[in-house]
Amino acid sequence: MSDLLAGPAEIAGGLAVHGADAVDRSASASVREQLVARDVSARLAAKDPTLWGPDAAAEAKVRLGWLDTHQRSRELLPQLAELVEELADLDHVVLAGMGGSSLAPEVIARTLGRPLTVLDTTDPGQVRAALTDRLDRTVVVISSKSGSTVETDSHRRAYWQAFLDAGMTEAEAARHFVVVTDPGSPLEATAAEMGVVTIVADPEVGGRYSALTAFGLVPSALAGVAVTDLLDDADALAGSLGRDRDNPGLALGVALSAAAATGRATVTLVSDGTGVDGLGDWAEQLLAESTGKAGAGILPVVVESPDAPGATGPDVLTVSYGGALGPGQLPGVGADVAVNGPLGAHFLTWEYATAVAGAALGVNPFDQPNVAESKENSARILAAGAPAEPPSFTEGAVEVYAPAGAPDDLAGVLRWLLDGLGDDGYLAVSAYLDRRADAAVAGLRPQLARTAGRPVTFGWGPRLLHSTGQYHKGGPPVGSYLQVTGAVTDDLPVPGRPYTFGELQAAQAAGDRRALADRGRPVLRVHLTERAAGAAQLLDAAGRTRT
Repeated sequence: MSDLLAGPAEIAGGLAVHGADAVDRSASASVREQLVARDVSARLAAKDPTLWGPDAAAEAKVRLGWLDTHQRSRELLPQLAELVEELADLDHVVLAGMGGSSLAPEVIARTLGRPLTVLDTTDPGQVRAALTDRLDRTVVVISSKSGSTVETDSHRRAYWQAFLDAGMTEAEAARHFVVVTDPGSPLEATAAEMGVVTIVADPEVGGRYSALTAFGLVPSALAGVAVTDLLDDADALAGSLGRDRDNPGLALGVALSAAAATGRATVTLVSDGTGVDGLGDWAEQLLAESTGKAGAGILPVVVESPDAPGATGPDVLTVSYGGALGPGQLPGVGADVAVNGPLGAHFLTWEYATAVAGAALGVNPFDQPNVAESKENSARILAAGAPAEPPSFTEGAVEVYAPAGAPDDLAGVLRWLLDGLGDDGYLAVSAYLDRRADAAVAGLRPQLARTAGRPVTFGWGPRLLHSTGQYHKGGPPVGSYLQVTGAVTDDLPVPGRPYTFGELQAAQAAGDRRALADRGRPVLRVHLTERAAGAAQLLDAAGRTRT
């Protein structure tokens, strides 16, 4: 345990934040005092949209519903109870959604031990595996705030066709769907045409802040979670939001902001093993997409364990998270800041802290100005076709597409990419693969971080486009990028569209590369011509970058 965590915690609603004051004391001027002088706590609790400046006010005015959406979400509970009863025979719950529509439900299900299949990919192998798993017992939750998300629309089309191909009538197939979307979205109209149950979400809550809205609660309830407990957790914390002390959300926001002000704008997120599973992936999106813009931002790095490479460092704020601790207990993970409490309180605390950090850093935490860029590139590539691009070299089952002047061996080109990070850069590894079948590729992060001595992140494409992709394009222009793609041996058509899932996945990867390369930063692509062999070869080469 860090000595910093032995000081007083800020506690409310069963959630405690340790270490925030020590981080604030490390700054040349107290961030807490500055925020208190601006009356940030009371103004945020009162939904004051001017906290983030005049340019952000219009957006903030319609995006602050997360502060009390847990209260309005209670209106959903009778409908959810009825739906769960009606669909009791459909015990395989699939969530088709991207970013904010899927990350919170996945954390909820993992933490509470309930089965939930999350489909947030266009990889044809992963989609096919989901489509063929217990189809007759499957209910598919189609979640999209905008109602126009291409991945989610493709999943809807694929499942609809699969149900019909299995011999169901359209009315029978419709029973296997539940749609969650904003009122008035294109998806709401499509669901009505399909005859599908639709639950509208809170329109004044942005996607990454939507954990306690219908987006988080509907799939969780269908998976067997007692979602009322999540709302109770948040409600118990909510009374602290207007306070300047004993306000965990403010304490965490102060720590994040003070660290960024003292050169620690990289935040590593690590579980302390006390019962909250996977929160780092959700918080990663929240922090990266909310703060990574206008050349500034907080870079979140999800690490595998407290002793993982890159978990700590002189320019890193290490934040651990976990479940509620007993009386007198202190966090057991060496970290600068520890956040412990019930899951519903975690969601509200991190959302509040992120909004506070936005106010301290001078960024609008509710927009995502650069997210559309990769999507638009992908659409153009889908329409026109990807240009032919010969590899720079091939080594075994790996084709390498490298910038001019890079070495012509796999370990050498990886080392070259890491050497180019300098003293202030970071490496983002993006894998446009099957995150189930190709899970071993995630081992690249610790391998490369051990060599680099700089922050290394890892994300699965295309879900990262709805998450850390904003930081990659809008944050500090110091990133370098390693993209991993893989051969598709058994493609899958997207019904009603002139492309396959494999073609969509390839276009998304190419669109992302183009958006990154346009910023003048190094982009290295490695393509696995045989996935298992190529992944093993790539991991071996990453290990050899230290020699």
